[in-house]
Amino acid sequence: MSIQTPGPQAGGGNGRINPLYFAVWRWHFYAGLYVIPFLCMLAVTGLVMLWISYGAGIGAERMTVPVGATPLAPSVLQEAAEAAVPGGRAVQYVAPLASDKVAAFAVATDAGKTGVALDPYTGAVVHSFPWRAGWYDLANDIHGSLLLGTLGDRLIEAAASLGLLLVATGLYLHWPRGTGWRAALVPSVARRGRALWKSLHGVVGLWVSVLLVLFLISGLSWAGIWGEKFVQAWSTFPAEKWDNVPLSDATHASMNHGAAKEVPWGLEQTPMPASGSLAGQAAIAGPVTLDSVAAFAQALGFDRRFQINLPGSDSGVWTISHDSMSNDGPDPAADRTLHIDRYTGNVLADVRYADYSAYAKAMAWGIAFHEGDLGLWNLVLNTAFCLSVVFLAVSGLVLWWKRRPAGASRLAAPPRPEVVPQARGVLLIGLLLSMAFPMLGLTLLAVLAFDLLVLTGLPPLRRALS
Repeated sequence: MSIQTPGPQAGGGNGRINPLYFAVWRWHFYAGLYVIPFLCMLAVTGLVMLWISYGAGIGAERMTVPVGATPLAPSVLQEAAEAAVPGGRAVQYVAPLASDKVAAFAVATDAGKTGVALDPYTGAVVHSFPWRAGWYDLANDIHGSLLLGTLGDRLIEAAASLGLLLVATGLYLHWPRGTGWRAALVPSVARRGRALWKSLHGVVGLWVSVLLVLFLISGLSWAGIWGEKFVQAWSTFPAEKWDNVPLSDATHASMNHGAAKEVPWGLEQTPMPASGSLAGQAAIAGPVTLDSVAAFAQALGFDRRFQINLPGSDSGVWTISHDSMSNDGPDPAADRTLHIDRYTGNVLADVRYADYSAYAKAMAWGIAFHEGDLGLWNLVLNTAFCLSVVFLAVSGLVLWWKRRPAGASRLAAPPRPEVVPQARGVLLIGLLLSMAFPMLGLTLLAVLAFDLLVLTGLPPLRRALS
């Protein structure tokens, strides 16, 4: 196809059409066809989770109660919670977020887990609810896997990987070429029609590009291939640092509930320690109960909201944790996870933020930022960001619709240059991105194979997608 559409000129202002611009534009267009639905889904579900967490809370942790004189012992609250769920057994205790907030328990039965929120001063049951099965969790499941399990995870990982390509190509397309940075950073509201939409699309895209890359990379770090198999495996806390501590076959990820990520990213793949030895440092003298474990946590400085996971088997351990991944507090540097032998009361493991690898530390902050946990400014910024992402998707569709010939029976992709330029810099960037993000490389290879092996033999389909 010859180029009939005017476009950016080659350097030097000699009037020649720059074929690289059109080649990059085509990649931006085709990548957007796949990525736009996923970006809209991620932005909308992200907004839902952001405001549920800020308003009602993930569980019932933001419910208020009158402040009493002295809180009841956790074991008394545990009895009340188990009595509210016939045949149930408490498996997790969540300390109150503040003096006027509820305490909560996860109570397990054969039918699943029920959350029970209690007045910590009277033991009265304030609210019961399906544990990690509310609207927040539904949005979280869609956000992470489209409710399709591993298949959904792979589809989203491919979209997020292509999203990085979308950002790179978008920056190239909007980069100022002889017009100055004002036109790139400030929308030209005096324009009309497609020119106005193009200016708005480019300016908003440029402003949010850094944030979008941060969100994509922090999200990809949870994904099944680049995250789980590469960066998380390389950055996981090594259990070998614990001196002669027996290890369980289970990992820390076993403390997550379904798709909900509640364990610090850098610990998910680390094996859990096991009870039943004399290993560890002496900590709790006397019976090891919920009361003594909670008192020990408070003596260590765990204040306000922290969580205690009760032993789930004969070799299980007591786990005390406070981390931003569970929305326990706004400071990722305060992350701390302790494991206590259920028989001896010895501390088997004590992992703090300082013990994380460099990437795990970055993820602790990145995830807290991603979830809007760092304060009101973070909530406002993330809200504006999500709305901007939706606007980019909508404005991209508007640009395509306004450029598409009326009554066209084809996709009306950007025109293909007669000679595809062999720009070394572009090829190098594409190669490096493909090597760094395997799903991006696999997706690009699949597109090229589809073009060469399928479209070449089916001219009608090729015309429809052109």
